[in-house]
Amino acid sequence: MIDVSKDRFEELVSEALDSLPQEFASRIDNVAVMVEDGTTESPLLGLYEGIPLTKRTAGYTGVAPDRITIFRLPILARSRTENQVKEQVRRTVLHEVGHYFGIGDPRLRELGW
Repeated sequence: MIDVSKDRFEELVSEALDSLPQEFASRIDNVAVMVEDGTTESPLLGLYEGIPLTKRTAGYTGVAPDRITIFRLPILARSRTENQVKEQVRRTVLHEVGHYFGIGDPRLRELGW
């Protein structure tokens, strides 16, 4: 397991978000992206909580932001280098953003996210 500071890890998450194609990034609205430690034993690398775009109706107003959480320790536990951390963070961010857009796990796995 490599050690990457929380600040550096948050930078990697920001870089992953910044790497999203503009046509997707411009459609992300009302979403908070958080970093939490999690536990090294957890298989959960990220979590999307909210109402996907495909499920939103005209009544979707005044609601709390959706939340994407990226778990630092489980990602670090799977990595030996910072480059591996960076790649896993990017893959995890893409996976959770995919859920925001209404893409399910089977299709995300097909896409490699």
